[in-house]
Order: sequence, then structure tokens, then C-alpha cells
Amino acid sequence: MNPLNVRRAFVYDKIINWFPGHMAKGLRLITEKLNAVQVVIEFEPIAQKKDRLIVYNKSDLAHPDTEAAITKAFKEYKGQDVVFTNANDDVNVKGIIKYLAKKAKVCGTASEKELTTMVMVVGMPNVGKSSLINSLRRIGVKKGKAAPTGAIPGITRTVAGTIKVLESPKVYLIDTPGVMIPHIPDPVSAIKVALTGAISDHLSDEEVIADYLLFQLNQAQDYSYVKLYNVKEPTDDIKVFLPQVAKYIGSLKKGGEYNLPAAAQFLVKQYRLGKLGRFTLDDIRPEALEEFLTKEVEETASRRQQKKADKIEERKIKRQIQQRKWEERERAKL
Repeated sequence: MNPLNVRRAFVYDKIINWFPGHMAKGLRLITEKLNAVQVVIEFEPIAQKKDRLIVYNKSDLAHPDTEAAITKAFKEYKGQDVVFTNANDDVNVKGIIKYLAKKAKVCGTASEKELTTMVMVVGMPNVGKSSLINSLRRIGVKKGKAAPTGAIPGITRTVAGTIKVLESPKVYLIDTPGVMIPHIPDPVSAIKVALTGAISDHLSDEEVIADYLLFQLNQAQDYSYVKLYNVKEPTDDIKVFLPQVAKYIGSLKKGGEYNLPAAAQFLVKQYRLGKLGRFTLDDIRPEALEEFLTKEVEETASRRQQKKADKIEERKIKRQIQQRKWEERERAKL
């Protein structure tokens, strides 16, 4: 392929919002249960001042350079612990259990005190939270599946009870529903999230997701799809590519027309299963990670300052209301 024919950028302007009722309810329940939790695995806006461990699951699907780059960047710019794992194969799960065990605190009544860690597992849909819990339970207490798993976003819809994953010290986990941010302002970022399976495919159109995947493959100069799907030659045109994929899988509509939605679904599923190789959609160059993380730190500090200012203003208004009520009572005495 002539590199000049490859798109320089992916153009997409549709805003995708997916925040169904069970997510809003789950978010409220998560917030209510935080007081009983010592460690939060993975989701910063929820974590507040709790100890936080970021777990990147499905690491076997990411580019091989991803783990070292992200671990170094988070340590350097945020002092944050990060673990990469593949919960289905119990990769690095023992390390997570050791981390949680070290966070144990004395809990219980005066007569029955014991070391305990209470952990909440939170994050986006379809990142493998329940798979991680099952892996921790499998390794920690040698017991089987405790949380339901599946490839469809939204399998867990309510905040569950506690699940024991270690006997001594006792470590309990709370599974939670996958929670999206209510609004993703950047359409291309939303397509990235959709490609990973965290947003229901029908909301963003499978053919658009497949087009973005083709764009990413060509940006990486990975043309393995030509041999995989018996495509004539590399292409950057989804309208040329999908009919050839449909032909490869034998997907036709009535009348012999190629079933392009089915071809798109097949292609996206192949990516999610790792059949197209190991890819990381975000920019993991050191300078890009520095820009992202320093901006995130600044925005977090700004939100905290705004929250503090709002509380001060709220107290000021309350004092003014109380002062007016006192003055009214004093006038009524006259």
C-alpha cells in the first residue's frame, strides 16, 4: 500500500452516551458502600482518598510495550501502583493478593478482633472485573466461580455482597456493575471504548467500529488482515474491505448480497479475541503519557479546589440563612 493513501486521522463526530439506569443506581450504591472499604481497585473518580490499585486486565491483548511504559509513567507522575494481569490465566494475581493482604487492618468487636481488608472492585463494563474476582478467589481460597462473567457489557448490574478471597488475613471483595462516565466528549475516544467492548456495539454502529479498527491496523502498518481474510490487497476503504470479509466468512443476505453488518461484527470480535494481534489503541509514547497524566493530576487538583470552594460557599450561605432567621426571631420579640 502506498502510505500516502492511508488516512491521517479518523473522522467521526457522533457523540455516544451510554449511562443506563442500572449504572446510575450502581454508582449511588458504590458511593454509599465506600465508607466500609479500605482499598479500591481501578476507578479513580470513585476512589476519593481510599488506597487505590489500578489493574489493567486482559493484558495479553495489549501491545507488548504497554505494561512497561504505563507502569513507569504512573509511578513517575502519580506515584500510583499499577498491575497488569490476565485474570483468565491468573497472571500476576498472587501479587494483587499480597498487596491487599498488606492493607489489612484490625476490625471486629473487642472480643473478636481480626486483620481484615475490605476491597471494592470498580471500573468500566466488560474489562473483566468479575473474572478478576473469580481469579483472586481461585488463587486465594482455592474455591470456584463467585461472580458471573460474560462478553456482553453490563453482566453485573447491582453491587453484590462480600466475597472472601483470602483467609488470613481475611480479604473480602465487593463486586460492582460496570460504570461508564455519563458523557464522553470526544467521539473518537468513544469509538475506542466501543471497540474494546465497553459500550454496546449497536450504539456506535458495528461498521463504524470496524472502520476504526481498519484505520488502526493501517496506522500500525499491520497488513496481516490480507492473509487472514483472503483480501486481495491492503486497503483503507471499509467499503472495499467489508465485502471481502463477508465473502471470506460466507455471510450473504437474501439475493446473494454481502452481509456487511455481519462481516463488521465478525471483524470486531476477532480483534477482541486477539486474533488480529496485540494492540493498544492509546498513544503510549513517553511524551504522550506525560502529557496525559500531568493534565489528569492538574484537573484532579482543580476539581478538589472547586469542591473546597463550593463547600466554603455552602457554609457561608448557611450562616447567612441562620443569621437572617436569628434576626427575624429577635424582631418578633419586639
